[in-house]
Amino acid sequence: MRRAWTVTVAALAAGLLGACTDPSSAPGAPPTSAAAPRPSATTHQRPAASPAPAPSVEPPTVLYLGDSLAVEAQEVLGRELRRQVRARYTAAPHSGTTLCDYLEGTGGRSLVPPRDKAATLVRALRPDYVVLQFWGNAWGYTPCMDGITHDAAPERYLERYAADARRLTEQIAEAGGDRRPRIVWVLQGPDPLVPDRVRRVNGIYERRAAASGDLVADAGRAVTAPGARHAWTRYVPCDAVERAHPDLCTDPARGRTALHRADDPLHFCLAPTTSAPRPCPVPSPGVLRTAGEIARVVTEDAGGPG
Repeated sequence: MRRAWTVTVAALAAGLLGACTDPSSAPGAPPTSAAAPRPSATTHQRPAASPAPAPSVEPPTVLYLGDSLAVEAQEVLGRELRRQVRARYTAAPHSGTTLCDYLEGTGGRSLVPPRDKAATLVRALRPDYVVLQFWGNAWGYTPCMDGITHDAAPERYLERYAADARRLTEQIAEAGGDRRPRIVWVLQGPDPLVPDRVRRVNGIYERRAAASGDLVADAGRAVTAPGARHAWTRYVPCDAVERAHPDLCTDPARGRTALHRADDPLHFCLAPTTSAPRPCPVPSPGVLRTAGEIARVVTEDAGGPG
């Protein structure tokens, strides 16, 4: 039976802040599972030795796939899921990707290697949840989109995106067999240049989840101003967690916090961008907010902490 759950502001902040590493340190090589293929750019994280209050259900296995937004959030999400439900957690995000990159059968037209394809990892790990975090590659960066871009052909782009969402769902379901994982479609924050694009991409996610009996996590709402769901903003009012922790309320005099760097309107990590993609190394409210909403949805569906 699924039950509602609550966490204190202090506990949530402690769990999320614990995921942030020293910005001077490059992320270490992730451990791998003997039973699973070795994913490149993958973090595979087991429950902590001394977890928070034990959940009343079997700890879920969670697989996290996505683009650069997932790369920067992967450690925060993993640590929060382990804290709340002792999740067995694997992350295999790749920067610059979109849904088609994780499809099997794309051959060399993909930025994701065969060992990290969604269906391959589902067969190996047998997850209870597959979290999909994609902002929606709109400019033809990945070859698997066959040159289709939102700017040149918006309707064709959206049709292709919906078709890929359906194919990815089917491949994940088939790989899961009689233990089909639930997919968590992460709704995205605003596009600073074309707000309607993200609104329509989110609609694709919502319709796909409804058609397949899956879940949505509206992480995008957590990084928008109240009453302005599809309006991009660099700042939002500090929430209770951020007010309680000065590092997270970046402009306390105005009661607001920064979601983006001045030179990067897309990503939420407040550390400078590096040539090699990495988990966000500094406390960043946008990362914490989005990861927190994903963890909330998975935790509630899994039964919540005891």
